Amino acid sequence: MPETTHERTAPADPSVESDLAVDRRFGVFSVIVLVVGVVAAALMSWWLPLHPSTEQIGTGLLLVLAFLVVEQLSVNIDVRGGISWTISFTEIPLAIGLFVAPFQVVLAAHLIAGVGTLLARRVQDRVLYNTGAEILEITNAFAVFTVAGMIMQGTGPQWIAAYLGAISAPITSTLLALAAVHVLGRRLRVGAATKLVFRTLVLGLVNASVGVVGYEVATNVDHGMPLVLATLGGVWALYLAYSGLLREQRDLEALSEVSLIVARSGRRAAARPAAGQDTASAIRTDDWLGVAHRIRDQLGAARVVLRLRFDPQSPMHTVVAGDELPAGMVDVDATGTRADALLRLPGSHVRHFRRADSLPEIRHALVQREAHEVLVVPLRSASHLLGIVEAHDKLSRWRGFGQADLRMIGTTASHLATALDNRRLLATLRHDAYHDPLTGLHNRPGFRQLATELLASNPGSVMLRVDLEVQPAISDALGYAWSDRITIAAGRRLRDVLGTDVPLARLEGGAFAALLVDADFDRAQALAEKLVASLSTPYPVDRLTVEAGVFVGYSSAAVADGMLFSDAVGATDGAVTELDVDELLKRADVALRAARSSGERVRAYLPSMGQIFLRRFQLVTQFRQALESGQVSVHYQPKVALPRREVLGVEALVRWRHPEFGDLNPDEFVPAVEAAGLVDALTEFVLDRALIRVRKWMDRRLRIGVAVNLSVRSLADLEFPDRVAAALERHRVPPELLTLELTESGVMADPQRALPVLRALHNLGVVLAVDDFGTGYSSLAYLRQLPVDEVKIDKSFVFGMGTDLGDLAVVRSIVELGHSLGLIVVAEGVEEDAARDQLASMGCDVAQGYLISRPLSEERLEAWLQARTAKTRNLRDETVLTLLS
Repeated sequence: MPETTHERTAPADPSVESDLAVDRRFGVFSVIVLVVGVVAAALMSWWLPLHPSTEQIGTGLLLVLAFLVVEQLSVNIDVRGGISWTISFTEIPLAIGLFVAPFQVVLAAHLIAGVGTLLARRVQDRVLYNTGAEILEITNAFAVFTVAGMIMQGTGPQWIAAYLGAISAPITSTLLALAAVHVLGRRLRVGAATKLVFRTLVLGLVNASVGVVGYEVATNVDHGMPLVLATLGGVWALYLAYSGLLREQRDLEALSEVSLIVARSGRRAAARPAAGQDTASAIRTDDWLGVAHRIRDQLGAARVVLRLRFDPQSPMHTVVAGDELPAGMVDVDATGTRADALLRLPGSHVRHFRRADSLPEIRHALVQREAHEVLVVPLRSASHLLGIVEAHDKLSRWRGFGQADLRMIGTTASHLATALDNRRLLATLRHDAYHDPLTGLHNRPGFRQLATELLASNPGSVMLRVDLEVQPAISDALGYAWSDRITIAAGRRLRDVLGTDVPLARLEGGAFAALLVDADFDRAQALAEKLVASLSTPYPVDRLTVEAGVFVGYSSAAVADGMLFSDAVGATDGAVTELDVDELLKRADVALRAARSSGERVRAYLPSMGQIFLRRFQLVTQFRQALESGQVSVHYQPKVALPRREVLGVEALVRWRHPEFGDLNPDEFVPAVEAAGLVDALTEFVLDRALIRVRKWMDRRLRIGVAVNLSVRSLADLEFPDRVAAALERHRVPPELLTLELTESGVMADPQRALPVLRALHNLGVVLAVDDFGTGYSSLAYLRQLPVDEVKIDKSFVFGMGTDLGDLAVVRSIVELGHSLGLIVVAEGVEEDAARDQLASMGCDVAQGYLISRPLSEERLEAWLQARTAKTRNLRDETVLTLLS
């Protein structure tokens, strides 16, 4: 069984090794093996001197021929990453040579055949080591043969000595192989090494037996040569079968290794999916060079060329293993009229071309590659060409590529095509995961990852936040498609101003972010102003021009002791703290909101801004606890009828006494509570407390109503009327004693959505009032459609009545308008007697303001009612409170 014997261990291809020290170490080891072999051969020649004769020439030529034949029948087997040994029938001619030729002749024949085969196969990197190994094999074989013959002289047959000598050769080469594995730094387990030695010994025994038996039968048995030939034929058949199995095993191992290399490459490519270049689709030369070397070793080719690409529109990346590719063949066109012939092959099956019998264009392509023979396999995904695999020239020139080689490269190419297609799909998925589909810029996760990497090495960077305010209006008027076009155009303008090297992302809607690496505040301010100028330029939309509002906020990545670390703001001597991407984005967003609220276009982040938003955050998070712990209370401001001064009701106003911040103005915490979605809890709290107060008055036979302010969220809640009805029923309060005040802007923001809720509340009998009337943008048509009962003139007009004729005219117009629509008119902000008298003369129905009373707690309100009002009876025998002069 031919597995074997003659094993020459060396790196499968030292060019695969990235560690030059390992190559040098193996080179030194090869020289040592050669020197030891030469010294051993010299000593053996001195011990067994040559006696030349003419017969030795013929015997030597026959041995050279025999060694050449068995060398061509050899099979390379991988031992461990980069290590291989060659199995052949070497022991058969060696055993015969021990019988018929002197040491020097057998050594010369073996060296001529072995070294000549290596040179013919262009395996120059193995020559020194294998030459030394062959010399040691023959030297050791003759030493064992001679010593064994001397020991057994006269006591046993001579063939035993030849048998032992032939077996010693593979044992010698195996020990050298294990030493080479150690020198190359590979790890071979004891079990694997033992198995290698055992298999080598067994196969050496088989081959040595064939050689010894064949020689004995041929020389000592009449007509024994046919028997020897039949035996060799049987061994040859076993060898073919066994080598086929070995070839299949090696092909499977090669496919497995290629798959592992590609898988590792994919994992490494996925490690940085948000980088400027999508590494999931990038070609990593080291990875694919390992694949090319593995294919080359398996095929025994002089050169393997991989031409790869993930994007069908991009040029191919060329990876070469083995002999250098001519310079003109590295970058070759794959499409067009000048495309290379081997890159225009249809289908995805293997082609085998020889220069001698190919079409002219194929022959020209082979000549350009300086190749005589080539295997070509296109790598395709559907109709897209992802790459080409080319294998040039079998190292055994007289044998060429066979069917096994075609099957192997075809199967490997199929695996590669699948892997490339998977990588291409993975690249697409990762690009979509880390990029905005509309603008092609990074999205928030992609920007966060990329900016995190840059901040790690560039802590002095500046984060920009840009808001483009145009989408809602455009979407309502022209549809989302036009809004998207403006967003895309804005992204292009941002890229044009910032350049291609600045990380840029679309976070959502019209919100963008950019990281200015190693930038100071002067540069950030200048770029921000350029961005505002560029983005504010009108956008052409379907023969129209649309202008956009632009606001920019920015923050530095370096902060010193809570102060902004910048010459623009003033650096301190404190310790500098690095901020992460999310914190920088948050601070830049704070600066942007500060710019929007102040009317400026560009603002830098200041620590005081953060304190404001931190306080707002604390208020929101502590609000529910404040409701439960009694920190939030309800105050009441009386409303008096004009001109008879009868107390008709009160307006319920929320107050918060915070244990840390003290008394909070509703204008500070109510918008924050509303933005956080907690306004429903606030409304129900105020409504419940107000109805309890009304119920107490009713129990005292006082008919005083209460007004509660509503938020826009309540008007969008279809279940809100049911909750109001349940509250009225729970507290046994008539609906006409409850007034719900809603802002003019809140109703007009979405009147169609608010109308069903308002109608349901009106049907309950609840009084509806429009607050802050005159400051919004409602039309008379909408006001007439709304089921409201009151309008409240905004206090800004009431304040200016005495000094501004315009305000006086507005108030008069609102009173007349309200009365013409059958509405009760309430004036808030009445602080002077003159204003009260003017309102009374105009016919205003109700007054409310500091002239009458400030908002009071329940206890103080009761005291005010007792001190400032007089009780009388009306026609319905109800107690009426009238304000004293």
